[in-house]
Amino acid sequence: MSFLSAALVPALIVLASAAAMEFVAWASHKYIMHGFGWAWHRDHHEPHNNLLEKNDLYALVGAAISISMFAVGSPLVMGPEAWEPGTWIGLGVLLYGVIYTLIHDGLVHQRYFKWVPKRGYAKRLVQAHRLHHATIGKEGGVSFGFVVARDPAVLKRELRQQREQGIAVLREAVE
Repeated sequence: MSFLSAALVPALIVLASAAAMEFVAWASHKYIMHGFGWAWHRDHHEPHNNLLEKNDLYALVGAAISISMFAVGSPLVMGPEAWEPGTWIGLGVLLYGVIYTLIHDGLVHQRYFKWVPKRGYAKRLVQAHRLHHATIGKEGGVSFGFVVARDPAVLKRELRQQREQGIAVLREAVE
């Protein structure tokens, strides 16, 4: 294997793992956080002045996944049974966690810095996630991803349809 391909394969595994995490995050958000895991996620959808939320426990779950993959790929932990791609998958999960923290906690919820984007994809991300927070309770909702944001006009239509069908209760500002 040439040096280029030896370096390219791990980089591709890292990028593919980070990209796959958006689907994992979407599914976890829709079916776990807004399902049986609502007890941890609820405070994220309710106004509060706390520095931390129970919802932040989900970051520990993500960290455990990343650390577990690093361990699976580590000869120090697994000895000769180590599976090298585990290291690169762990790094991809970590990369996604950093991106998530900067976009979701930082940009959207402004926990670390104050900046309101006026245009472009950053504005679309903020709008899509604010529409996610437009529902009261765990039922219904739109935009369960964190990095991929759909058109806010489409999301507004979906929210109106959910309200009309009795699936979601919307906050006054959206109605």
